[in-house]
Amino acid sequence: MGGQNPYIKEAQTELPAQRYTLTVIDEQKREHRVEVDPARIPYGDHGLPGSILDICMAHGIELDHACGGVCACSTCHVVVRRGLEACNECTDDEADQLDEAYGLTAQSRLGCQCVPNGRQDVVVEIPTWNRNLAREAH
Repeated sequence: MGGQNPYIKEAQTELPAQRYTLTVIDEQKREHRVEVDPARIPYGDHGLPGSILDICMAHGIELDHACGGVCACSTCHVVVRRGLEACNECTDDEADQLDEAYGLTAQSRLGCQCVPNGRQDVVVEIPTWNRNLAREAH
Protein backbone atom coordinates (compact mmCIF):
# COMPACT_ATOMS: atom_id res chain seq x y z
CA MET A 1 0.00 0.00 0.00
CA GLY A 2 1.66 3.31 0.97
CA GLY A 3 0.89 6.88 0.06
CA GLN A 4 -1.61 9.30 1.60
CA ASN A 5 -4.83 8.30 3.35
CA PRO A 6 -7.59 10.25 1.55
CA TYR A 7 -9.88 10.08 4.61
CA ILE A 8 -7.71 12.07 7.00
CA LYS A 9 -6.27 15.57 7.09
CA GLU A 10 -2.54 15.52 6.30
CA ALA A 11 -0.30 16.22 9.29
CA GLN A 12 1.66 19.48 9.35
CA THR A 13 5.36 18.66 9.36
CA GLU A 14 8.67 20.47 9.23
CA LEU A 15 11.39 18.52 7.47
CA PRO A 16 14.90 18.72 8.92
CA ALA A 17 17.37 21.27 7.56
CA GLN A 18 20.44 19.64 9.13
CA ARG A 19 21.64 16.11 9.82
CA TYR A 20 20.59 14.42 13.03
CA THR A 21 20.83 10.98 14.57
CA LEU A 22 17.84 8.69 14.98
CA THR A 23 18.37 5.81 17.39
CA VAL A 24 15.86 2.98 17.18
CA ILE A 25 15.70 0.39 19.95
CA ASP A 26 14.08 -2.69 18.44
CA GLU A 27 11.98 -5.40 20.10
CA GLN A 28 15.13 -7.36 21.01
CA LYS A 29 16.58 -4.21 22.68
CA ARG A 30 19.22 -3.79 19.95
CA GLU A 31 20.12 -0.19 19.10
CA HIS A 32 20.22 0.96 15.49
CA ARG A 33 21.77 4.39 14.87
CA VAL A 34 20.95 6.22 11.65
CA GLU A 35 22.52 9.47 10.50
CA VAL A 36 19.54 11.14 8.81
CA ASP A 37 20.51 13.23 5.78
CA PRO A 38 17.78 15.76 4.94
CA ALA A 39 18.87 15.77 1.28
CA ARG A 40 17.74 12.12 0.95
CA ILE A 41 14.21 12.63 2.34
CA PRO A 42 11.84 11.12 1.36
CA TYR A 43 13.47 7.72 1.34
CA GLY A 44 10.43 5.86 0.01
CA ASP A 45 6.66 5.78 0.21
CA HIS A 46 6.21 4.40 3.73
CA GLY A 47 4.48 6.97 5.90
CA LEU A 48 4.94 10.71 5.74
CA PRO A 49 8.18 11.89 4.12
CA GLY A 50 10.91 11.89 6.78
CA SER A 51 8.80 9.90 9.24
CA ILE A 52 10.26 7.34 11.63
CA LEU A 53 8.74 4.61 9.43
CA ASP A 54 10.23 6.14 6.24
CA ILE A 55 13.68 6.22 7.84
CA CYS A 56 13.42 2.72 9.34
CA MET A 57 12.35 1.12 6.05
CA ALA A 58 15.18 2.82 4.14
CA HIS A 59 17.78 1.56 6.61
CA GLY A 60 16.62 -2.04 7.04
CA ILE A 61 15.12 -1.56 10.52
CA GLU A 62 12.00 -3.66 10.87
CA LEU A 63 8.95 -1.67 11.96
CA ASP A 64 5.56 -3.26 11.33
CA HIS A 65 3.15 -1.21 9.20
CA ALA A 66 0.14 -3.32 8.22
CA CYS A 67 -1.66 -0.40 6.53
CA GLY A 68 1.34 0.64 4.44
CA GLY A 69 2.01 3.74 6.54
CA VAL A 70 -1.19 5.72 5.94
CA CYS A 71 -2.37 6.18 9.55
CA ALA A 72 -5.01 3.44 9.31
CA CYS A 73 -3.74 1.04 12.00
CA SER A 74 -1.48 1.07 15.05
CA THR A 75 1.14 -1.52 14.11
CA CYS A 76 3.92 1.08 13.67
CA HIS A 77 3.50 2.26 17.28
CA VAL A 78 6.75 3.60 18.74
CA VAL A 79 7.62 5.28 22.02
CA VAL A 80 9.73 8.42 21.65
CA ARG A 81 12.21 8.15 24.53
CA ARG A 82 14.13 11.33 23.69
CA GLY A 83 13.46 14.21 21.29
CA LEU A 84 9.66 14.27 21.30
CA GLU A 85 9.73 18.08 21.22
CA ALA A 86 11.60 17.89 17.90
CA CYS A 87 8.71 15.96 16.30
CA ASN A 88 5.54 17.25 14.68
CA GLU A 89 2.35 17.42 16.74
CA CYS A 90 0.15 14.35 17.01
CA THR A 91 -3.05 14.86 14.98
CA ASP A 92 -6.52 13.78 16.10
CA ASP A 93 -6.49 11.04 13.45
CA GLU A 94 -3.17 9.69 14.74
CA ALA A 95 -4.43 9.82 18.35
CA ASP A 96 -7.54 7.85 17.31
CA GLN A 97 -5.34 5.10 15.83
CA LEU A 98 -2.99 5.15 18.84
CA ASP A 99 -5.96 4.32 21.07
CA GLU A 100 -5.80 0.83 19.52
CA ALA A 101 -2.11 0.29 20.40
CA TYR A 102 -0.95 -1.92 23.27
CA GLY A 103 1.30 -0.39 25.91
CA LEU A 104 0.30 3.18 25.12
CA THR A 105 2.35 5.90 26.88
CA ALA A 106 2.36 9.70 26.88
CA GLN A 107 5.31 9.50 24.44
CA SER A 108 3.61 7.07 22.03
CA ARG A 109 3.44 7.97 18.35
CA LEU A 110 2.75 6.20 15.09
CA GLY A 111 6.01 5.75 13.21
CA CYS A 112 4.27 6.62 9.94
CA GLN A 113 3.14 10.03 11.25
CA CYS A 114 6.00 11.09 13.53
CA VAL A 115 8.41 13.38 11.63
CA PRO A 116 11.45 14.79 13.49
CA ASN A 117 12.53 18.29 12.44
CA GLY A 118 16.24 17.59 12.98
CA ARG A 119 16.81 20.18 15.70
CA GLN A 120 17.94 17.44 18.07
CA ASP A 121 18.69 13.73 18.03
CA VAL A 122 15.75 11.38 18.55
CA VAL A 123 15.55 8.02 20.33
CA VAL A 124 12.55 5.74 19.76
CA GLU A 125 11.72 2.30 21.08
CA ILE A 126 9.62 -0.27 19.26
CA PRO A 127 7.39 -1.93 21.89
CA THR A 128 7.41 -5.72 22.09
CA TRP A 129 3.60 -5.79 22.13
CA ASN A 130 1.99 -5.19 18.79
CA ARG A 131 -1.45 -5.62 17.17
CA ASN A 132 0.13 -7.32 14.15
CA LEU A 133 0.00 -10.82 15.62
CA ALA A 134 1.29 -12.53 12.48
CA ARG A 135 4.36 -11.52 10.52
CA GLU A 136 5.92 -12.77 7.30
CA ALA A 137 9.34 -14.41 7.67
CA HIS A 138 12.30 -12.69 6.03
